[in-house]
Amino acid sequence: MENIRKILKFGWPYARQYWVRLSLGIFLGVCFGAFNASFVWGSKTLFERLEEPKAEVQVANQSNIMENAGGTRIQKLNQSILGKLDSWLPQVGRELTYQQIVGGIFFLPLLVGIRAGIGYASIYFLGWVGEYTVRDIRIEAHRKLQTLSMDYFHRKQIGDHTMVVNRGAGSLHKCMTYGIADAIKEPFTIVSLVIALFILDWQLALFGILFTPLSAIPIVIVGKKLREMARVVYEKGAEQDSLMMEVYSNMRTIKAYCLESVQSGRFKSIYQKLARAGMKSLQARHLQNPAIEIMSLTGAGIIIVFVFYTGKSVPQLVGFMTGMIMLYQPIKKLGQINQYYQEASVGVGTLQEVFDQVPSVQERKNPSELKSFRGQLEFEGVEFSYGDKAVLREFDLAVAKGMKLGVVGESGAGKSTLVSLLLRFYDPTKGRVAIDGMDIREVTFESLRGQMALVSQEVVIFDQTVADNIACGKLDASREEIVAAAKAANAHEFIEGLPEGYDTRLGEQGSRLSGGQRQRIAIARAFVRQAPILILDEATAALDSKAESEVQGAIDRLEEGRTVVCVAHRLSTLRGMDKIIVLKEGRVVEEGGFAGLLERDGVFAEMARKQGLVAS
Repeated sequence: MENIRKILKFGWPYARQYWVRLSLGIFLGVCFGAFNASFVWGSKTLFERLEEPKAEVQVANQSNIMENAGGTRIQKLNQSILGKLDSWLPQVGRELTYQQIVGGIFFLPLLVGIRAGIGYASIYFLGWVGEYTVRDIRIEAHRKLQTLSMDYFHRKQIGDHTMVVNRGAGSLHKCMTYGIADAIKEPFTIVSLVIALFILDWQLALFGILFTPLSAIPIVIVGKKLREMARVVYEKGAEQDSLMMEVYSNMRTIKAYCLESVQSGRFKSIYQKLARAGMKSLQARHLQNPAIEIMSLTGAGIIIVFVFYTGKSVPQLVGFMTGMIMLYQPIKKLGQINQYYQEASVGVGTLQEVFDQVPSVQERKNPSELKSFRGQLEFEGVEFSYGDKAVLREFDLAVAKGMKLGVVGESGAGKSTLVSLLLRFYDPTKGRVAIDGMDIREVTFESLRGQMALVSQEVVIFDQTVADNIACGKLDASREEIVAAAKAANAHEFIEGLPEGYDTRLGEQGSRLSGGQRQRIAIARAFVRQAPILILDEATAALDSKAESEVQGAIDRLEEGRTVVCVAHRLSTLRGMDKIIVLKEGRVVEEGGFAGLLERDGVFAEMARKQGLVAS
């Protein structure tokens, strides 16, 4: 019950907006459950008509008995319905008419048809609610993930995200589409059948339902087992998704180093654990129904013995056995429902964990809009740590509008951290970053990042058209602006040579383009943005000399009239910088112009010599 409560509590905020369809589905589900009792009445009615009609006096006496027992309303309703059906149903001792043949053939199918129609309508409405509720949850999960800060994504694998959206929401989808419908219909079916059985014969009913509560034992045991296995499947499924992403996005390296067998071994290990968990789930699922059936047949055996002992009539036995057979079907279904809820509870747990995450970097309440950059960027006493590891220490820097700043240093010196702080991917642990004197923590993300264009070593190309990829820099860019940006980035010529020009879909990570072409698309994206601050983070580090020369010309044009922060490993790309700072262990150890730093023969000059650069 706790799992059901948790799932319903989680899903209700999303489902309640569809309350009309939800209410109809619940109402029809209740009607479906109640209507099942008609089969007990229907089968008893047909078999009673296989006996000779009883004398009217005897019927009258039975009626009086029912009245004295408090069954007046039920008896009157029953007599009224039977009176209308009498001419349609065959009876022993009467001449068989065409009307009775039709009625005898279609009496029970009509009951089944009504029941099926009600059940279908209930499932349709509840299924509709389930589909759209899970759609909304998936959308919300993506929205939430994209609001989280970068530190969250550094802690998690890609497989964790795919498992949340796919398997987590998928198990909830199955639960809401089928589990809720059956969770409404089957309990009312059980209640209506039990009431019908007690009305038919309370003594038989007591004997018949004696073993019913025991059916909950295998359901509870199996549910716990399935929840444990579902947790294993989620964990290993996340590992599988991450491994697939890792292997198939790095296939060149795997083939170059002949790592196919090693990676296959990693897959084998994961799939072995998934197979073992799957078999345990299979065992648990398929042991549940036999256990319930054994108990139900034991109850049926007791009823038969009791009927022989008490001399009950055949119509009573037939009606009662019909009810008992139908009674254990919803019990078995409740066991299946429990399986849905146990698996969904793990999925809801993963979704809830994501929804409970609080971004470490958030906008303040009522943030200000950062006006167009006109003064300077400032890092004032900035310190930053990843956990216990300090990356920047007592860092001070001022970059005036129009200045071109180069940032160099060995790996781990804090270069990329400086960029991340400026874009506010992280907040300083001490000090502040300011633009025109305003702490960037006081302004909106959109107004802050809208002032900046980023071109990095890790070029991101989306599986969209060329035009769409360039327009990521400015979503409302016209085709003319896109083409102008491509020309400025030296990309127009090769784009025109693509099969569909600017409407060519580029594939995952721009697989149809060379490294230099991808980088020029990224530069065109920065051009179309028209941002006053340009951040270059190792923009040409991954390119060969030919591609670098093509890209560098586009970068030089992009830098014109902008404030530039250029993080570079290739020091030769910094010749045109107004100022260069050298970072070491999070501190500025040298600063100055390119030529001056070479002549100083310090840390910068040592790095330059390793790259074949010397003072002229």
